[in-house]
Amino acid sequence: MNAYQHLERRFARIAAIGDALGILGWDQQTMMPDGAADGRGEQTATLSVLAHEMLTAPEVGDWLAEAEREGGLDPVQAANLREMARDHRHATAVPSDLVEAVTKATTRCEMVWRTARADSDFAALLPSLAEVLRLTRETAAAKAAAFGLTPYDALLDQYDPGARGERIDTVFDALAADLPDLIRRVIDRQAADPAPVAPSGPFPVDRQKALGETLMRQAGFDFARGRLDVSLHPFCGGATGDVRITTRYDEADFTSSLMGVLHETGQFVACSGFCIRNAKQQ
Repeated sequence: MNAYQHLERRFARIAAIGDALGILGWDQQTMMPDGAADGRGEQTATLSVLAHEMLTAPEVGDWLAEAEREGGLDPVQAANLREMARDHRHATAVPSDLVEAVTKATTRCEMVWRTARADSDFAALLPSLAEVLRLTRETAAAKAAAFGLTPYDALLDQYDPGARGERIDTVFDALAADLPDLIRRVIDRQAADPAPVAPSGPFPVDRQKALGETLMRQAGFDFARGRLDVSLHPFCGGATGDVRITTRYDEADFTSSLMGVLHETGQFVACSGFCIRNAKQQ
């Protein structure tokens, strides 16, 4: 195999670990009993460290450099190589023990949040949340030192490559200038118009779920490769070809579950369509 083929094989295995983590994360937020939290933290931390070590192994850097020198890649492969190099760059900036600590801390925080949310007890959540924040700052500092960026820009680059805080500032400056007048006009319009008639419940959960699934199908969601479940907060997760969408139900207000379903499905379908169109164009 040439260098690029070695990279494809290594990153496919890393992606498989990521898929396993995705399913474990879905289970944690939907079905896992609270007493299993410590074990789940160990499982996810072990897999996260394993993937990190596979990504940061010395041979990966050698393969990346060799594949860049060899060239001869088609546009899709060239884009893939660029993303592999970016993932490798971010991973090598952070030590494995920090990856493990972050994974365990976020798992613990998730479980504490469940109880604290039900009791509206932020004080109970604060220590766990503070630990996650501390470790996130440590991660940001490590990446900032490696990349020559500010901590914020180093974290931002993971999700929006090349983006910097100055660009984010211009977005919020525009919102700060435009939103006050828009909000005032909306409030004035609402005051002048008759109040909308809200449907009266109760709205049975099974009927809400049926409505949500119908709309998901209309949006293009394939239930042969995904499912709808319940969680404390709606999210879209899972694995490649196994998409897990969640929502939450309130029998007094069907819009809560409906908006969650539409938001998460819309994100997934839009992202999938974008990726498919780009692949076809290449």
